[in-house]
Amino acid sequence: MKVLVDVSDSKGDFILELLNNFSFVKAKPISPAKAQLLEEIKEAVENLNLVKLGKLKATPAKDLLSEL
Repeated sequence: MKVLVDVSDSKGDFILELLNNFSFVKAKPISPAKAQLLEEIKEAVENLNLVKLGKLKATPAKDLLSEL
């Protein structure tokens, strides 16, 4: 199982050291850019699920391309 945990910078080293002391845990920090990418992907998936449920209206790709 993979878990993403958001920890303040001041406590990050402590949490990593704590987690790495467990033989069954592999912990490594990720860059702020990668964390932002993961959040954006999560939001995109949530929006897609809302579109599938009919709770959010999608914009056709042709309309998006014509705006460029």
